[in-house]
Amino acid sequence: MALAGCSRAFFVVITIYHDIGFKLRKTFLALGLLALTACSSPLVYKLDIQQGNYITEDMVAKLKVGMTRAQVRFVLGTPMLADTFHRERWDYPYRLFRDGKLVEDKLFTVTFDGDSVTRFEGSVMPPLKGFVASDIGLSPRQQTLEKGRDADIQKIQTDAKKDGADTPKKD
Repeated sequence: MALAGCSRAFFVVITIYHDIGFKLRKTFLALGLLALTACSSPLVYKLDIQQGNYITEDMVAKLKVGMTRAQVRFVLGTPMLADTFHRERWDYPYRLFRDGKLVEDKLFTVTFDGDSVTRFEGSVMPPLKGFVASDIGLSPRQQTLEKGRDADIQKIQTDAKKDGADTPKKD
C-alpha cells in the first residue's frame, strides 16, 4: 500500500522532471530519489504480527487422551489447519513476525481416531501473564452470600448447642 504511494509520487516527480530546465532537473531528481529511499527507510514502523493459535502449557495440561473433538475445540480453540486429506489430524500453528522477520514458529498437533484423541504433540508457549484471568477471589456478591452462609451455619450450630444436640445422651 505504501509502496504504491511511493511509486506514484516518483512517477509525478519524473513527469515534472521532463517539463523543467536542467538546474531544476537535478533538484527534482535528488528530491525524487530522497522520496523513494524514504519509503524503504528503517525508520518506518512495522507491526508485530501474530498468526495462528497461541497454545499454552495450561491448555495442554487440560488435554487428555480420549477427549472428543468438541472437547478439544473447547480447550484449544478452533484449529487453524483442519486438512481435508488428513481428517484425523488437527494442526495448531503459531507464528510471530517482529519487524518483518520470523521470530517464533511453533506447531502443535492433535491426532484423532474417530472422534477421540489418541495423541498430541508439539511446541507450546508459556502462559500469557497479565492477559489470562487468574483467580482474583470472590466477587462482592459472592462475598455477601458467603458471609450469609457462614452466619447461617454459625446460627445452626449455636441453636444445636442450646437444644443439647451437641451433648451425648446417657442410657
